[in-house]
This record gives sequence, C-alpha cells and structure tokens, in this order.
Amino acid sequence: QVRLVESGGGLVQPGGSLRLSCAASGSIVSVLDMGWYRQAPGKERELVATTTNGGTTKYADSVKGRFTISFDNAKNTWYLQMTSVKPEDTAVYYCNAGRILTTTGIARYTGQGTQVTVSS
Repeated sequence: QVRLVESGGGLVQPGGSLRLSCAASGSIVSVLDMGWYRQAPGKERELVATTTNGGTTKYADSVKGRFTISFDNAKNTWYLQMTSVKPEDTAVYYCNAGRILTTTGIARYTGQGTQVTVSS
C-alpha cells in the first residue's frame, strides 16, 4: 500500500511564491516518474509538470519559466516550486506518481489534492 500526502497549498498574492510537496510512503522500492496536475473550477484537470527519477522534466506552456519540479529520491518526495504566480494558477493541485515500483509490482497513485488560491 502506498500513500501520497501533499502539503504547502494556501493563499498567495499575485507575483508571490509557493512550494508544494508530495511525500510518498509505504512499501516503495522506487518512484519512477511523478508529477503535478491541477484542476480549476469548471475546467478539466491539466498537466502542470512531470519529472522522472532520472531528471527528465516536462512543463505545461502556461507555467514554463515560473514553476520548477524537483524530486528528492532519498525522501521519496517531490516538489513544485511556484514563482511569479498569477490568478489563473488558482486550482486544486494534485500530485501524481505515474509509476511506483512497490514490493508487489508497479502502480499509479494520486494524492488527495491541495488548494492553491492566487488573490490579492
């Protein structure tokens, strides 16, 4: 059993910064690839950023140059550093593990979501 726990969401002013964390725990052998998605009210869930334990990253065009995804392999934790945030970044952010190798095989997991609100 694997659990993803997100933290770091909240209210931030436009132009400010925020860091989200996602900690994976359980019978983990290795986290292979992971990322962040978001869903704004009335919109579909969209990819924000992904990375692999090898360091290959991918970003949505809307966040390139402003957001940075990183992974701490020793802690099985990944982060989303958000800078120069805009009101349109307001959404529920979900961490996702595309592939986690556990003692029983490979599976995909998603966190419970954390609210990010950008407002003055």
